[in-house]
Parts: sequence; structure tokens; C-alpha cells
Amino acid sequence: MMKKIFDSFKLNPNYEKRVFGLDLMRALAILFVVIGHGKLLLKGYSGFPWIGLIDGVELFFVLSGFLIGGILIKIFQKNTSFNIKVIVNFWKRRWFRTLPNYYLILLVNILFVYFGIIKEDFSQFNWKFFLFLQNFAHPFHDFFWESWSLSIEEWFYLLFPIVLSLIYFIFKSFKVSKKNMFLYSVLIFLLTTFLSRFFIASKFNVDQFFLGIKIFKVVIFRLDGIALGLLASFIKYWYPKLWFKSRNISFIIGIVLSYFIIYSTWLPNDFSTKVFKILFQSIACFLLLPKFDSIKTAPKFITKVFTHISLISYSMYLINLALVAEVILHNFPPYNAISSYFLYFVFWFVVITGSTLIYKYYEKPITDLRDKLKK
Repeated sequence: MMKKIFDSFKLNPNYEKRVFGLDLMRALAILFVVIGHGKLLLKGYSGFPWIGLIDGVELFFVLSGFLIGGILIKIFQKNTSFNIKVIVNFWKRRWFRTLPNYYLILLVNILFVYFGIIKEDFSQFNWKFFLFLQNFAHPFHDFFWESWSLSIEEWFYLLFPIVLSLIYFIFKSFKVSKKNMFLYSVLIFLLTTFLSRFFIASKFNVDQFFLGIKIFKVVIFRLDGIALGLLASFIKYWYPKLWFKSRNISFIIGIVLSYFIIYSTWLPNDFSTKVFKILFQSIACFLLLPKFDSIKTAPKFITKVFTHISLISYSMYLINLALVAEVILHNFPPYNAISSYFLYFVFWFVVITGSTLIYKYYEKPITDLRDKLKK
């Protein structure tokens, strides 16, 4: 009986086809995010984590850009023409991976708020959530708040292939190499996002709360983090020796820069905070990539644990805040230190087990269907 229960949670990935270091980076990213959200249940009874943690979402952005960038480079190099058919095929693969989970959890959020299971501002919900427009150029908060980062990712992967295609058709007659075309496309996103913060976001009058709401969680101000991930994939593909040789020094600089940002004072309404802080965070995460990418193996138990967390990370991100932390907080609020620690343990148990089941019986079958349809 117990064996059947444990088997229902086994994922059985093909470890030989995976890069452990990238799984480790993704696992750390989601763990940092969930630790931050789980602190809602500790109610100040614990100072955990005892040191500042790197921004988990920023790690996700850069890593996601790196992985998708590698795919796009191969597609771009392989095809003689980067036309709409090629772009649509890329979008299909991306959407099979992300949309089913997103819409499932969006529906559950709607039901939970409607029936009062979680107490969020339902007036914040509108049709924009179905098209990832809830924070495209304007802020939102409260309802399904964690979806802000998904909008940024989806819009980047919608827009970048279009820009790359336009660059291709503009410059192909000038005999510009595909290498430079790809670089120009990445630079466009880096520059336009930075300029949008420089000329628009810098003029916002914000406090610490609205710094995140109006700037750090709005699509047009945040696309450069993913673009830096694509820049990393560009360096790895066209400059592999530099990529490998720089891994250690790059990692050290990335860690130092990360903790300089964490422990420095960033006044929310300062120009430097609104324009540069998030860029520095992205660069720090970008510098960590070569080292993580070079870690191919680890002891068996460690590999299993972090690969499992990596595989279920998307589901963990979607459910941990509203559907777990807020459900517990609003329906079973902690009343002392012991109850707070107990609920914190319950929170982690539900997030891990729930995400594993969603991944195994919903997310992965849909991804497998994508591969079957392609064949």
C-alpha cells in the first residue's frame, strides 16, 4: 500500500538528458520564492532565512531566457527562412508548456475567491488575465498576484520571435550574419526596456510597496531580465570557450554583486532604484549562469531531490501563494509560535505534494501530448 502511494509521486525523469546545474538553479529559484511567501505564516516568530536570498523570480527570468534562447538559436540557424510558420511552431511548443497550467490555476483562483475560500479583491479580476494583459503597462495587485511574472515571460516569448523575424528580413539582403541578427534582437529588448524605466518609470512617485507594483511587476519595465538570459545563450553558442573559461570568476562576481544589492540601501523613490536596481539584479543572475551550466552531475540523492523540485517548479510557483499560503492564513490563522511553525510545515507539505501531483498527472501529460502531435 505504502509503495503504491510513494510510486504515485515518482516522476522518473531521464537524468542523462538533463543538466544538473540548471535543474539546481531552477530549484533554488523556486525555493527562494516559496520561502519568501511562506514567511506569511511565520508571523514574525522566526528570522528565517537568516541571510538575504537572491531574487528567485529574477533567477527564473534569466534561466528561462537562457534555455529558450538556446532553442531559438538552433531554430534560427537550422531554418533557411525565419517565417511565420517557424514562429508559430515555436509558440505552440511554448504554449503547450505554460498555458494549460496557468489557465487551470487561474480558474481555481477565481472559484476560491468567489466562494470566499481566500479573501482577495475580486474587483481586480477581469478579462485581461486571460490574455496576460493584467500588468502589461499598468499595475495590478491582490488577485492572483503571482501571475505578474508569467505575463512578462509570455509577452517576451510572443514578441521576441517577431522582432527577430523583422531583423532577419531587414538585414538578410545586406548579408548580415545570423549571429549578429540575433544579437541585434536581444539588444533591442535590453535597450527599449531600460529606456522605458529611464524615461517613464523614473518619473513615478512610489513608496516601497508601489515600487514593486508600478515598476518591478509591469511587463514593459521588466523584459530585460529575460533578454539577458538570451544574451547568455548567445555567448554560449558563439563563444563557448569564453563561456566555459569565465564560469568561476563570473560566478564569484555574480554572488558579490547579488549580496551588494541585497544589503545596500535602495530608497524606493530614488532614480537609481527605479531604473538600475532591477538591472543589476538581472546582471548578477546572468553572471551565475556559466557556473551552473557547467555542473553536469552530483551525488545521486542530491540529483534526485533538486531535479524533482526543478520539474515541479512551475506548479509550485502557481499554487504556493494564493492557493496554499493564503488559504491557510485566511482559514486557519496561526495564534502562537507553535501553531505558526506547524502551519509552515503544512504549507511546505501541501506545496510539494500538490505540485508533484499537478506535474505528473496534468502538466507532463499535456507536454507529452505536444511531442506526440509534433511526431
